[in-house]
Amino acid sequence: MKRKERKILYHWKQGQSVEYRLKFRATLVWEVVHERKSIAQVAREQGTTTKTVSKWNVRFEASGSKGLHDRPRSGAPSTFSVEQRCEVIALACDSPRHYGSLYTPTWTLDRLTEVARVYTTGPTMSRSSIHLTLQRNDLKPHAHQMWLHSRDPQFREKVHDVVSLYVHPPEDAVVICVDEMTSIQALERKHPTKSAHPGRAARYEQEYIRHGTRALLAGFEITTGHVIAQCRKTRKAVDLMALMEELATVYPDQRVIIIWDNLNIHYDGATKRWTDFNRRHGERFEFHYTPLHASWVNQIEIFFSIIHKRCLRHGDFRSGSELEAALRAFIRLWNEDIGHPFHWTFGGYPMQSQPQEAS
Repeated sequence: MKRKERKILYHWKQGQSVEYRLKFRATLVWEVVHERKSIAQVAREQGTTTKTVSKWNVRFEASGSKGLHDRPRSGAPSTFSVEQRCEVIALACDSPRHYGSLYTPTWTLDRLTEVARVYTTGPTMSRSSIHLTLQRNDLKPHAHQMWLHSRDPQFREKVHDVVSLYVHPPEDAVVICVDEMTSIQALERKHPTKSAHPGRAARYEQEYIRHGTRALLAGFEITTGHVIAQCRKTRKAVDLMALMEELATVYPDQRVIIIWDNLNIHYDGATKRWTDFNRRHGERFEFHYTPLHASWVNQIEIFFSIIHKRCLRHGDFRSGSELEAALRAFIRLWNEDIGHPFHWTFGGYPMQSQPQEAS
């Protein structure tokens, strides 16, 4: 017996989590081959027949340890052919609108069953058979995920530009991610939120009273995590200009690199607002833009996610002023105690030391 086969047999014979029938067969072979016992003696000691002991020893001699597994069995013939199941999969991957469901863009199992009876060959498939076909192919035509594809022709170059600033921030400049969190609702719950108890989660009232909205305009310094923000009633060019003037005051003598998205107020427009702004501040500001539909590249989106989860999501605000106070209090807590820079990783294409031309 080869050393490798001996180790496998011993593991199967002694293993506590090995399937019983495999453990039993390995024991029969081990007693005959390794312990040099006769087939009759092994059959007597293991409470089985000499025919069974002989069978598994012959299988082991022919195929090794693999021969101790059950051989494939034919079983009952399939009711539905592979071609018919493939037709069902093709239907599920297509739009229901192509089969008369003009106002239902999503498949239901019942609707798919009805369509399959008309558009597939072979015997009629039941609802459960179609469900089983979908399950075996990990296909969920009723489920949807939101997806937004950036069609920016310079996507690679712009992402490389922004991520390079994150990975290797320049020593002679401060890098600030700027964006606006708009339409933050001041919602007052009609009844007080109930605290959690053992065995019961906290509960908040579904009905609410609206008290208007606010916009949070903020800049996130990537190397320190410090946030400079203003809470305002509108998100217009004049509001953004107020934030930028504050940034210019906080960083009076440094080169400032701004990363933001493609919102219209982030560009000069007819007024040349940022050209004039930069001229007023000694041409210290440098603007970098994320690709179209790729604001996730902007680190401040991470901060906005944090402030939503920890300050806004289950908030109870009786006025817009109360909402503003809560936002300011959280940002103060962030800057003084819990704030930190984000450890940025990039899971896209490999970064190069120099941007490459688009292929």
